[in-house]
Amino acid sequence: MTHQLIRRLTRHRRTSGPRDRGMTTAEYAVGIMAACTFALVLLGVVKSDAVRGALAGIVQSALGIAG
Repeated sequence: MTHQLIRRLTRHRRTSGPRDRGMTTAEYAVGIMAACTFALVLLGVVKSDAVRGALAGIVQSALGIAG
């Protein structure tokens, strides 16, 4: 009885077609490229003069309060 059930389930899995069980290599590549692009944009924003000045002001203010 149990062997018949296992055979039926195995046969059903084989004939039901491929299932999507995660990302494929191409999807990983697209995800990595998107993450790298976002990192480059963020790096460009943080290195800009306006943001650098704002961050320096925040740090100096924090050190002035603490000191």
